[in-house]
Amino acid sequence: MNQKKNKPVIGITIGDINGIGAEVTMKALTDNRILKQITPVIYAHGKALTFYRKHLKIEDFNFMQIRSIDEIHQKKVNVINVTEECPEIMPGTETIEAGKMALAALDHAIADIKNQKIDAIVTAPLNKNNINSDTLRFVGHTEYLTAAFEANESMMFMVSEDMRVGLVSGHVPLAEVVKEVTVKKIQKKLKIMLRSLKDDFGIQKPRIAVLGLNPHAGEDGLLGNEETEIIQPAIREFKDKGHLIFGPYPSDGFFGMMHQKKFDGVLAMYHDQGLVPFKSLAFDSGVNFTAGLPIIRTSPDHGTAYNIAGKNVADEGSMRAAIFTAYDILCQKHPWEEE
Repeated sequence: MNQKKNKPVIGITIGDINGIGAEVTMKALTDNRILKQITPVIYAHGKALTFYRKHLKIEDFNFMQIRSIDEIHQKKVNVINVTEECPEIMPGTETIEAGKMALAALDHAIADIKNQKIDAIVTAPLNKNNINSDTLRFVGHTEYLTAAFEANESMMFMVSEDMRVGLVSGHVPLAEVVKEVTVKKIQKKLKIMLRSLKDDFGIQKPRIAVLGLNPHAGEDGLLGNEETEIIQPAIREFKDKGHLIFGPYPSDGFFGMMHQKKFDGVLAMYHDQGLVPFKSLAFDSGVNFTAGLPIIRTSPDHGTAYNIAGKNVADEGSMRAAIFTAYDILCQKHPWEEE
């Protein structure tokens, strides 16, 4: 997009209305800094937000109901109804209706960003179980958006102020991880990470650490050969081209010694290897960013949290960070003029 005088428009999909998505979204948007920098559009249903505003007593949250993105109010929180009727709100309960609304919100935002009506998407957490059906296999936001934008490859990239962790394999069973760890796959992810660190985060000469797959990074073949036969050859090709790629490192010692602070990015081999330390160290401020897409998408790093839904105890820090991260990446890629 070209430079604009107006603030960027960021769409927020409400996720599962019976989880904490509405609560953390509303709380985050009470931060006065946000409306000074962006124009938010929530894809949900106005009655659901009204319910939670009253139920949670979030009195300083106000919104404008609009019928389409073309009616947007630049200095307000805007809400678009994505379903004709609002499903019954049942905090903490998994329902088919909530799943349909979550998917409708996501599809509506995808359509608007494809039509260049919004500039980025922030997704509140949803529940895969009540979205999946006989006609749709929904694995997660990352995979759904990758298919929607026909991207050759994408990467789940968990980011915080001082840590960025990408994954070679994402939402796959642990038994299938070894099949995913190939020289070609690692190199694809490293290319995405290098490009994202440069283009999205403004780091011109990124330093990247690559983790091993096996305990102690294989311990010279004693505990597995993937490090010597797959990971090291994948790294070597990048190092030969002058890239600052290092490893493979044993993941326990790497994070235990806080070595992630020495690097601009860390590439983990599988989901829990990267996300367990990331969420342990940055849960309240961590952001899930999908690198490799032609659009900007972020989300908080937590799930629907049914156990605390509707109790007014959810921390909005990660949602706020997701909104600001989307804005920061927008500014890095397309500087915005001040009004």
